[in-house]
Amino acid sequence: MTRLRALVLTAGRGARLRPLTDTIPKPLLPIAGEPIAAHTLSCLARVGCEATAMNLHHLGDQVRQRFGSSCEGMALEYSEETELLGTLGALYPLRDFLAEAEAVVVINGDSYCPWPLKWMIRKHLASGAAATLLLATGPNADRYGGGVAIDRQGRILGFRGAGAERGEVARRHVFAGAQILSPRVLRHVPEGPGDTVGDLYMPMVERGSFLLGLPTRRRWHDLGTPRRYLNGVLDFARGRWPGRLLRRSWVSPRAAAERGSRLRGVCLEADSAAERGAVLERVLLLPGAKVPSGSHLRDTIVGPQAVLPANSRLEGRLVTLAREGVPPAAGDSRVGDLLYTPFDPAS
Repeated sequence: MTRLRALVLTAGRGARLRPLTDTIPKPLLPIAGEPIAAHTLSCLARVGCEATAMNLHHLGDQVRQRFGSSCEGMALEYSEETELLGTLGALYPLRDFLAEAEAVVVINGDSYCPWPLKWMIRKHLASGAAATLLLATGPNADRYGGGVAIDRQGRILGFRGAGAERGEVARRHVFAGAQILSPRVLRHVPEGPGDTVGDLYMPMVERGSFLLGLPTRRRWHDLGTPRRYLNGVLDFARGRWPGRLLRRSWVSPRAAAERGSRLRGVCLEADSAAERGAVLERVLLLPGAKVPSGSHLRDTIVGPQAVLPANSRLEGRLVTLAREGVPPAAGDSRVGDLLYTPFDPAS
């Protein structure tokens, strides 16, 4: 059995998800009752990863307290960053920990996907590639800076349309945030902040190194903005095939959807409630959120413990509890103890 170790990148501030992430680190935002990072850790445990590290910075104590020293029998380690080191810089303090493995898995902690890790590892080891990257075929690569260019055999020719692409480009897809590294690559990781794509992979491609891109049609979501977080949660709520053909919502056993409420494409987390007569379409209620009767919500996230006024009419909004002494950001509106943040139309 291949000896695996992993790093889940969980140190970011989640600035585009604020004000949710002012008090909750992004890896702990829930998807159907479990934190984002828990879904990824479970995938790693199921493929036999012996130990996984998580890098910590913003509200890192919450992450450590939530996950402790193990997940489903897989040992957990933590790497504290006094300054944000980026996706590449996070590897340097962990180079000795990761070098013990035959293959190193690195996954962005703000992405959701039913990660095809067994397939990725098998393909990586068979190919001899220095690194293997998972590529999502669904999103438009142009929206992600041009994406990743590959040839017909999957060899990566370039990133983001930058520099000369070495070979005939067959397809462009989006890097999905999961990668398998050969331990020898760790020798090229410099100390200090850095970006994996710009500071490691692009120079490797320019030097002629073999990087493999594996396109997948699995559902992948970058959860970095309120709209993308909502989309990812609602996609998960529909479940797997064939059940997702009929299922549209997920309601926690500890949530209350009163008789007479109308729910279509929703996710209700624990201790949340939709009262009789409330209409919710494409809505996420986080723990403790309450929607009173007469309200009509569409494309909306209601944050933890936020209780909406009666007969609320909302679309494309993130609603959170206002924090005393913290003024609203540009574009936000405060009404009573609630803060209304519009979704970015470009997100």
